[in-house]
Amino acid sequence: MSKRDYYEVLGVDRNADLQEIKSAYRRLALKHHPDRNPGNRDAEEHFKEAAEAYSVLCDSGRRMTYDRYGHAGLSSQGTAPAGFDASVFADFSDIFGDFFGFGDLFGGGGRRRTRPARGEDLRYDLEISFEDAVRGMTAELLIPRDEICPHCQGSRAEPGSGETTCQTCRGRGEVVYQQSFLSIRRTCAQCGGSGKVIRQPCGQCRGQAAVRVERRLKVNIPPGVDNGTHLRLSQEGQAGYHGGPPGDLYVVLKVREHPIFLRDGSDIHCTVPVNIAQAALGAELEIPTLNGAQRLSIPEATQDGAQFRLRNRGLPKLNADGRGDLFVHIEVRVPAKLTREQRKLLEQLAETLPADNQPKEKGLFDKVKEYFV
Repeated sequence: MSKRDYYEVLGVDRNADLQEIKSAYRRLALKHHPDRNPGNRDAEEHFKEAAEAYSVLCDSGRRMTYDRYGHAGLSSQGTAPAGFDASVFADFSDIFGDFFGFGDLFGGGGRRRTRPARGEDLRYDLEISFEDAVRGMTAELLIPRDEICPHCQGSRAEPGSGETTCQTCRGRGEVVYQQSFLSIRRTCAQCGGSGKVIRQPCGQCRGQAAVRVERRLKVNIPPGVDNGTHLRLSQEGQAGYHGGPPGDLYVVLKVREHPIFLRDGSDIHCTVPVNIAQAALGAELEIPTLNGAQRLSIPEATQDGAQFRLRNRGLPKLNADGRGDLFVHIEVRVPAKLTREQRKLLEQLAETLPADNQPKEKGLFDKVKEYFV
């Protein structure tokens, strides 16, 4: 099921400013909050959809990417993995702290949001060939991510303009309202709980403290990696908040299939066809391996499905010594068309061979397996 347009979800115009987006988000969040709609699955889905739309449109960098590329741009390489992100709900302290008592849960309680926080992790999906998984390689990646604004160094203010004490909360980061006999605290909407207001927003990051950049990185891929292998690049994720450390970058590998070999961990399998004469008389076969061809002798009377093991001819073991094995499976092929001479020779052979066409008795293993089914 395709996602709805984020502007449509919030009910705002594509040129809406941040305040309009926040207002629309608050309205929908209050309307569809699960506490106001217990057991209503539709309301819960609308609630999550609004939170997702807000998380993108309130971030200038991600909004720019979405405006240009749509949902595909956000889900492509370098986008943070999906999941619960408490920073998305930071403004909920202004909403649900009053109505539901969730201020502390969603980042309320005075100046909590000004504490240093680690940046988000990023995920990059990288597809490599089977051969690269065997040998290992160095890949060069182009990662879009948010970094601390070099102009204001993350202060959000134009250098030299400084900050002033918030007049709404008088520097406390919160305001207190009296309703009947209850005193209700809310994070100050003017300063966002910091107690300070910047005089002039940074012209480069527009007061967001971070800018969107594309960073070129190199990652070393060791021999023996497989589908789903995660490689972690420490502190190469999104910038931290309020002086916190950056997140990490996780490179998730997908290894393309090989036309001949089938992989099973560090072991590999291949199927080699032989004709009935080779199977009956034995033969010398040339077997492909990861390090070139190798000769394999099969004995007389080799049956269809016979398996031969070539040790240490598989893939390198990831983060361990040694290699896996290569398993060669024999497939005895009967010719689909015979010449007169071939037919005559086979008829002569058939006269000397016993004809035993009785159904084969089950082996002990099959009987035991059947007993427990």
